[in-house]
Amino acid sequence: MKGEWMEALRLRVLEEGAFRAAFVPVADICFDRAFRDVCATNACGNYGRCWMCPPDVGGIDEMMAEAQSYDFALVYQTVDPLEDSFDFEGMMDAAARSSRLSQKLTGILREGSFPRWLQLGAGGCHVCEACAKRTNEPCRHPDLALASLETYGADVSKLAEAAGMKYINGQNTVTFFGAVLFRKGE
Repeated sequence: MKGEWMEALRLRVLEEGAFRAAFVPVADICFDRAFRDVCATNACGNYGRCWMCPPDVGGIDEMMAEAQSYDFALVYQTVDPLEDSFDFEGMMDAAARSSRLSQKLTGILREGSFPRWLQLGAGGCHVCEACAKRTNEPCRHPDLALASLETYGADVSKLAEAAGMKYINGQNTVTFFGAVLFRKGE
């Protein structure tokens, strides 16, 4: 499964700020439609308010099937310190840093010779400060918009385990995950 380009890409993601990065077979990723039910509780406030979040992003069964049509994934994580477990500002700063890393990775993938890939981030899209969905406008940056792992039904806790990473990285830290899915021979 590992080629030179894979190791070069893994190292590049680390250079750009990921805490850890590893390739895993997509077959080792647990997908569960129950994550869409969690989205529907709207705990994050984005349900129906972001083009890349449910229900607007698409049906869970189709999205899980799309993700499962890929062969392997580059899983990456960011880990940031917090002042304490109530440091909401620190959590938001860490989420923004994770989003910036995902956007850098999009640029790297476009520069490379990767004809087909699917990138999934942490939480909502985060490209725009406020999604155009909130004002009933079309997506401003469809070429940059990013759905989350959970939107596609990925169990991130089990994904971390499959990638040899910790889901929780200690007291007073926050961890975010992203992944890029690839097909063999593409």
